[in-house]
Amino acid sequence: METKQRNGGDNIYNKRRMAFIGIDMHKDTHTAVVMDCWTNKLGEITFANRPSAYDKFMADVKSLYGELQPIFGLEDTRGFGRNFASYLLGHKYPVKHVNPAYTDAMRSSAPMSRKDDSYDAFCVARILRDMLDTLPDEQHDDLFWTIRQLVKRRDSLIKGIIIAKNQLNAQLTYVYSSYKQYFCDVDTKTAMYFWERYPHPKHLKDVQPEELLEELRQVHRGMTVKKVQEMIALSERNSPQDKDYQNERDLVIRSLVRELKFRKQENEDIDRELEKLIQLTGYKLHTMPGINLITAAGIISEIGNIERFPNSDKLARFSGVAPVNFSSAGKGKDQRSRQGNRALNAIFHFLAIQLVQVNPNGKARQPVFREYFESKLKEGKTKPQALVCITRRAVRIIYGMMRTKTEYKPFEKLAD
Repeated sequence: METKQRNGGDNIYNKRRMAFIGIDMHKDTHTAVVMDCWTNKLGEITFANRPSAYDKFMADVKSLYGELQPIFGLEDTRGFGRNFASYLLGHKYPVKHVNPAYTDAMRSSAPMSRKDDSYDAFCVARILRDMLDTLPDEQHDDLFWTIRQLVKRRDSLIKGIIIAKNQLNAQLTYVYSSYKQYFCDVDTKTAMYFWERYPHPKHLKDVQPEELLEELRQVHRGMTVKKVQEMIALSERNSPQDKDYQNERDLVIRSLVRELKFRKQENEDIDRELEKLIQLTGYKLHTMPGINLITAAGIISEIGNIERFPNSDKLARFSGVAPVNFSSAGKGKDQRSRQGNRALNAIFHFLAIQLVQVNPNGKARQPVFREYFESKLKEGKTKPQALVCITRRAVRIIYGMMRTKTEYKPFEKLAD
């Protein structure tokens, strides 16, 4: 693509010879608006979101921009727009990723609010034209995309486990009033076996302690005779009377247990696959304190290829860790950012909390980070402000580890 140079020598696009194509993406259809550098709308096309329709769309859109050089701006390249983005990149068309926050801001700045597919596509095209030199190029890497899909699936499973576990707790309250004294948690393997086998104390009436002990030891070898006797005694002492439709009530408990077992097994399968894929990235985030497999997967799924970010400051702004300056008439101050990738921001925030935690015996888990945290407090910063400093430092370390694909190396002192 033809470019010209700034005074400083950096290449920028020759916008006068370009056609800016903004696309609003949806599950079934996409809407494209084509405009030139003077904001003249050259045309609009709505086409089906399926690969068989892409060739026809390209033929139609070429008739609109003619001799101009096309460049595409896409918002949703990780969801409904992924297939079309892959198509464009495969055919060597330049594609830019447009942050939805930019288009939202443009809609909000209009004198009269408007929201439809055509206007959304127009906003994307405008952002594409105005921010062409700073918008990131769209890059597709199946490895990072697959990690992201597995992380999203795992998050969904975890939410389902929490819901099912809460429902199981509620159901057990009706039939085992002292159920919390049976097991340390209701969803351990031994506990789930017991609830599924004996959803109501009536099923234990003819069961001898030795028989129950033998059953439970098949699941947990450490089960003791004393524990089994306590469980049977509790069941006999607090056993509720049979109620109508008891078999159907039992079915609810058994169903919840089966759901928990299924989701936990799916989680384990996903964790194994995530471990394999993370190794393929070459990133060794798990060597840093506070980062386990799941945290590393979450970070990688949101960041993707670290090459997208030329330095750690860019990554900090992307994650909303870097402060934002609010000023007027020469007066102002830096404030905490409420923008950026909130999922990644939350991961970095909780990581920072772990890095400054103190054990019950008063000893810091990570002395270097704790010392840096306390030094910021002595400077007059509040605890939330000092924690932001830790978060920012953690982002810098993580960026360096991902950029060089090296393991974490502890520092003797964290200097400013």
